[in-house]
Amino acid sequence: MRKVLIITYYWPPAGGPGVQRWLKFATYLPEFQIEPIVYVPENANYPIKDLSLSEDIPDDLKIISHPIREPYNLANKVAGKKSEQISKGIIEPKSKQGILQKALLFARGNFFIPDARVGWVAPSVKYLLQVIRSEKIKTIITTGPPHSLHLIGLELKKQLNIKWIADFRDPWTTIGYHQQLKMLPYAKEKHSKLELEVLNSADQLVVTSWVTQKEFENKTNTPVEVITNGFEIKSEIVASKDQMFTLAHIGSLLSRRNPIILWEILSELINESEQFRKKFKLKLAGVVSDEVLSSITSFGLKPYVDYLGYVSHPKAVRLQKNSRLLLLIEINSVETKAIIPGKLFEYMASGTPIVAVGPEGSDVKKLLDETETGNYFTYSDKSLLKNHFVDLFDKFQADELNIKGKNIMKYSRKSLTAQLSELI
Repeated sequence: MRKVLIITYYWPPAGGPGVQRWLKFATYLPEFQIEPIVYVPENANYPIKDLSLSEDIPDDLKIISHPIREPYNLANKVAGKKSEQISKGIIEPKSKQGILQKALLFARGNFFIPDARVGWVAPSVKYLLQVIRSEKIKTIITTGPPHSLHLIGLELKKQLNIKWIADFRDPWTTIGYHQQLKMLPYAKEKHSKLELEVLNSADQLVVTSWVTQKEFENKTNTPVEVITNGFEIKSEIVASKDQMFTLAHIGSLLSRRNPIILWEILSELINESEQFRKKFKLKLAGVVSDEVLSSITSFGLKPYVDYLGYVSHPKAVRLQKNSRLLLLIEINSVETKAIIPGKLFEYMASGTPIVAVGPEGSDVKKLLDETETGNYFTYSDKSLLKNHFVDLFDKFQADELNIKGKNIMKYSRKSLTAQLSELI
């Protein structure tokens, strides 16, 4: 078998789609005559944990690790909840930021480039040089964020001239939260310089969206392949449909991902229709910011909300299957056109209709149209979105709320691993 070294920060017991992406690639690669060796931090500070994902690690998978110093550990001791929120991606609007949070964001943006895990680069390179030589590894893969892991690949490429595939689960300099990090000009310039060096030095770039592919192709001549996130076929998870008209959102709803248009529509429908008022339920699974919860309350929706907090992956899949509708929300900005949330693919495989709200020109719309698994709306489509909910509720009452879907299996984890194996 051909050996490949996968360098990743997120790994069980961490939770989230970034973990699942490379956990499943590592699981299926041996079926394509490729032996993965996974390199992870020994004592990482994961903001979200999901112990159920540890059960999916193959028994024969070789995992190696090296200690990492986590700046967030110290920051959490000094700043407490504010630091923990930033590590989870929860950044309050400027108008609500105190001096402490502003200082933390400034430090994160200007002292830790490209991110807070940059201190792991040098010790990882030293450790992995020995591993690569002893294991006779010919190909390495780095996956980010955190994009500092690509700097590990960059240095290994320089020293060994090894084949290097750089996987971008999110963009680098155009990622939305960069605008909130209070970066000085020198920091922005350093990000751009590092990004370009990585793009030009890798042998192959892998991205998760077509918008990011186009962005990178305009920056480099290195080949760029789209390998999206995907879903795992878990037929053993069976769930009966809720009796209520449940709209479920699974994943983070951070301060900027606050769909006021949706809260307005739901509030109007509750006030206008007694049947809707009796049957409607909103389920939120994942991290939800205080600002979003405040908005929900201000529109009178609190009595209709089940806030579940973070749920394990099996519970999330069950929730997708037994809900009546699945909600996908993205920030209304140019930067988020490239974001295809990992949960979308599990949504598509759930058999539950999807309602998505996001920016114009999003790759999410492309996927929903291709698979016929849901409908996509922009933030200017309030009347269209409201009419769509009325239509969906009518179908629910007539017991006709369902989807068939098509072209879905190409996004299964095994199919996507076959695509990856050809690049390796």
